[in-house]
Parts: sequence; C-alpha cells; structure tokens
Amino acid sequence: MVLLDPLANALATLKNCEMVGKKVAYIRPISKLILQVLEVLKKHGYIKDYKVVSKLRGGIVEVHLQGKIHDIKAIKPRFPVKVKEIPLWEKKLLPSYRMGILILSTPKGVMDHHEAKKLHIGGRLIAYVY
Repeated sequence: MVLLDPLANALATLKNCEMVGKKVAYIRPISKLILQVLEVLKKHGYIKDYKVVSKLRGGIVEVHLQGKIHDIKAIKPRFPVKVKEIPLWEKKLLPSYRMGILILSTPKGVMDHHEAKKLHIGGRLIAYVY
C-alpha cells in the first residue's frame, strides 16, 4: 500500500483513537513536520505528551491523549495564506473564533494562527483542530 499523505494519516489516527476513548495512539511513519504539529498540539493542550519510540524504518511515535480533540484534519491542498486572510480561513474552518486553532507552516516554523498574527507572518495552512 502506498502512503500518500503521512500527516493526514497521523491526524486521522489521533481522531480515531480519541473517538473510541483510547489513552495512547501510535503513529507511524513519522517526519519532522508531524513532530512539529504534535508540539503545537501539546502546547495548546490537545495532547498530554508524545515520545519517539523507534526510529527504524520510518519510526513510531507514542502520543498520550487527553480526550479534548473533537475534530482534527489536514487541509489539502495546502493553501498559501497572507496575514490578512487568516480571519477568513478561521470563519471557514473553525466553529467559533474562540474555539480551535489553525496550524500553519511559516518561514519561522510550524505555529498556530494566533502566533502567526502576532508575528505578522503568513504561510501555508497545514491542519485545523478544535
């Protein structure tokens, strides 16, 4: 089987494990982008912690869940977004302006849309979670 989008598969794994009530999810294969997205999720309290279990043949990450994810998805295609356009994407993808985050890949690294607005930089939309 060919894996076309590892990030989308990782986020779907997190959502499925949350839906059935599991406390731990195992994600494989891993990449730097997936690890950076997990760091943003950890910073905002959607997951407790994660650790790299194995680095052999793609690697495995063990993610400890908190039960706070209602919906999480990768955005395809990865749209380029300017700072002025971020509120429009918030209205399209998030249920409320106070609920959830958009995850962007910027020249300064992977971050949420609140931090991108503070730093006044745009980037590419990667995912959303609420």
